[in-house]
Amino acid sequence: MKHLLTVLKYALLLSISGALMWYAVRGQDLSRIGHYIRTANYFWLSLSLILSALGYFSRAYRWQMQLDASQNPAPYWKVYHAMMVGYLANLVLPRAGEVIRCSVLRRTSGVPVQVALGTVVTERVIDVIMLLLLLSSTLLLDFKTFWGFFNDELLGGKADTIARNPTPLVVAAIVGLGLLASVGYALFRNLEKLRQNALFNKGIVFVKGLLAGVFSVLKLKKKGLFLLHTFFTWLVYYLLDYLAFFCFPETYGLDMRAGLAVLTFGAFGMAAPVAGGIGPFHVLVQGILLVYGISKEAGIAYALVVHGAQTLLVVLMGGISFVAVAAADKGNVVDEAEALAHEPLTTE
Repeated sequence: MKHLLTVLKYALLLSISGALMWYAVRGQDLSRIGHYIRTANYFWLSLSLILSALGYFSRAYRWQMQLDASQNPAPYWKVYHAMMVGYLANLVLPRAGEVIRCSVLRRTSGVPVQVALGTVVTERVIDVIMLLLLLSSTLLLDFKTFWGFFNDELLGGKADTIARNPTPLVVAAIVGLGLLASVGYALFRNLEKLRQNALFNKGIVFVKGLLAGVFSVLKLKKKGLFLLHTFFTWLVYYLLDYLAFFCFPETYGLDMRAGLAVLTFGAFGMAAPVAGGIGPFHVLVQGILLVYGISKEAGIAYALVVHGAQTLLVVLMGGISFVAVAAADKGNVVDEAEALAHEPLTTE
């Protein structure tokens, strides 16, 4: 039954990706999209991929710094290979790659899964903070463009009406907060009963290990270097999207603000719980480029090229790392990855 539910879950996510891809290309001239892709200038894309590869090396070093701070050091290349195997797994099993890379690191370096997962949670928190900063910057730098498109094209002018009468939104927010407070109160009232539950106690042990990894960032010896690698990682993401503008005549004239917008909303698409961000990324990037006057055909061609190139890079680098880990582990990493994908709460 458990395996059936897992299959159904991934089948549903795959269906969502397919539906969004269909939505992105429906009613468009496919031959025109193909022409855009065939005639693109791939020099700029190649340059951005080289920078992207450097970004992965930088991200692995940042993860190693977190592990060192958690008192669970690991060799750089083992950290890098574990990370890339996780990224490769995310192309097939959405979000399972985060657990799988922690599992691989446990096998190769003995780092407890819950501690490694805690450092990954910290990464995601930092990513969310960066995304919110980017979103704020994007909207502030080009507020009129986005508000005009959102109000006129998407809502048909209804946004102004909502702004004049925000009462329904306020009521919904109050109801939501009330429900959240009720759940918290119920848990607090039954805390003693929960403490007698073996599963609850195992969860507490896991959470403690998780928090050790999360707060490892506060124990970093070189916080400035950590911030530098974080900045470099997001700079690489930005350059990947911006340099790709020069691949197509239609997007060649877009400025750096448009690059920031594509980065921001494309990142939200990649964060969606579907395999490799397929579907959400393409729809969001196509929509953002439409805001800047780029046709739907050119927009989806741009999204397909950028996403496809990035996916191929992950397959190449992740594949090499998978072979390296499997060779070092006598080929058993496949079974471990599959087992951990279904048992994410394993504790040491």
